[in-house]
Amino acid sequence: MTARQPRYSFEEFAKRGDEIYETNIRPQVEASNRGKIVAIDIDTGAWEMDTSEIIASNRLKTRYPDAQIWFVRIGSRYIRHFGLSRTRNSL
Repeated sequence: MTARQPRYSFEEFAKRGDEIYETNIRPQVEASNRGKIVAIDIDTGAWEMDTSEIIASNRLKTRYPDAQIWFVRIGSRYIRHFGLSRTRNSL
């Protein structure tokens, strides 16, 4: 099994992924899927959504084995959060 090599710089990868999400996907999913993960193939614009990035990416790779995948968490700027989570009331 050979490792897939990225075809784009990180900046280009992120730009393409965010652009596809904002223009094509976000209007379809934002309202009722907050917190779910969207896996986007930045070459084709194809995408899958799930609560798990592994499940979403596996479904996308089944359809597009050579997918270059960018992840977005609906309603958040981050996929993962590290450290303590504080709410405004707990400070």
